[in-house]
Amino acid sequence: MRTPTSPPETPPASMPARSPLAVPRTGPAPTVLDVVVPVHNEEGCLETSVRRLHAYLTGHFPYGFRITIADNASTDGTYRIATRLTRELGDVVALRLERKGRGRALHTVWSRSDAPVRAYLDVDLSTDLNALLPLVAPLISGHSDIAIGSRLAGGARVVRGPKRELISRSYNLLLRGSLLTRFSDAQCGFKAVRGDVAERLLPLVQDAEWFFDTELLVLAERAGMRIHEVPVDWVDDPDSRVDLLPTALADLRGVWRVGRALATGALPLARLRRPFGDDPRDHALRGVPRGLARQLAGFCVVGLLSTLAYLLLYSLLRQVLGAQSANALALLLTALGNTAANRRHTFRVRGRTGVVRHQAQGLLVFAIGLTLTGGSLAALEAAAPHPPHSAEMAVLVVANLAATLLRFLLFRTWIFAGEDGGGPAPGEDTGPAAGHHTGDESPDAHGGHRTDSSPDDGTRTERTTA
Repeated sequence: MRTPTSPPETPPASMPARSPLAVPRTGPAPTVLDVVVPVHNEEGCLETSVRRLHAYLTGHFPYGFRITIADNASTDGTYRIATRLTRELGDVVALRLERKGRGRALHTVWSRSDAPVRAYLDVDLSTDLNALLPLVAPLISGHSDIAIGSRLAGGARVVRGPKRELISRSYNLLLRGSLLTRFSDAQCGFKAVRGDVAERLLPLVQDAEWFFDTELLVLAERAGMRIHEVPVDWVDDPDSRVDLLPTALADLRGVWRVGRALATGALPLARLRRPFGDDPRDHALRGVPRGLARQLAGFCVVGLLSTLAYLLLYSLLRQVLGAQSANALALLLTALGNTAANRRHTFRVRGRTGVVRHQAQGLLVFAIGLTLTGGSLAALEAAAPHPPHSAEMAVLVVANLAATLLRFLLFRTWIFAGEDGGGPAPGEDTGPAAGHHTGDESPDAHGGHRTDSSPDDGTRTERTTA
């Protein structure tokens, strides 16, 4: 059986630029939205909810749609009702999975779907359906990659008990503190994703249960994808059968697993990062180097360590050499290390190409720094023939600050100008997107009733089209 953790086979092409979806104005309406309704033993409310959803989409949704009922190993009459609905309603698909798990159902259906926008909602329809078009509109327009309903965003109207309110807010607070998330509501059962994003992001999502939503959002956010939030009207389902304690423990294990993977760089998120060509920050102004804030921060760290090393070397060498000789030798040794460190960490120049040239240019910068510091020492000795060691150190600190500022300007505008790739840190993958489109089969597009069986995961699909 192919699972969400299956190894990738054929890496898809790199992500394209976001763009509005092309929707023809004539002819049969193409399927733009695939709405998944994951269910497990929901024979009591399934028919009412699906008919209500179908009526809403038929009357109020301006694009072609499909409703996919994903039955997670139900043991009651849920799948029988689902297959009957496929015969009575157009654009309804019933999918049977022999293993339980909401995340597994969403992963399977979203991976197989051919719709450019793929969404899901809870079968109890706790979320007001009027939020559905605002949910998918940013994806259709090309503005966003993923859209989520939020019960915690400003403007949301929520009816639920204090226990669930406390659990929800505590969980999202935990995510903000541990995984540094910025989205407000991880587990609202009302989400949508662009198809091209799903095909590349889903192979990285391992969880097959309730943590699926959170893992998907965390990886998307860390990859720099745009997540759109829609404040929703939401009424708690009093008949909810989610077992809170085991679910909470599983979520905590998921937080630990994802946090560890992010900390160790085990996830190839660089393959998913935009630029897709549509980010205005990717359009550099002519003649203006990029990444000033990051380069300045890196240079300050390297400069601080170099200065400490320089002062230590000078103090040691000063015991056996004169002030000028100790200054020159200490500055030379630290200049070589400073150039190498800034080349790799501040300006992110990798490989051996140009390393000799960069060191040679760095020595010219060293000569300028030597002139500044040596001149400062000479001026001090002219003013006081035998200055105390503390005075020498104070003069050298001031002179080195001036030399450091000049070194940064020369590094940025001369030695490493145009060579900052702004790329990933060492060891970070920059290859094409990993993974494969699991279950690339799509529901049958022809009319009539049909049952499909997949030897890979044992799922069956029922569909009747109008």
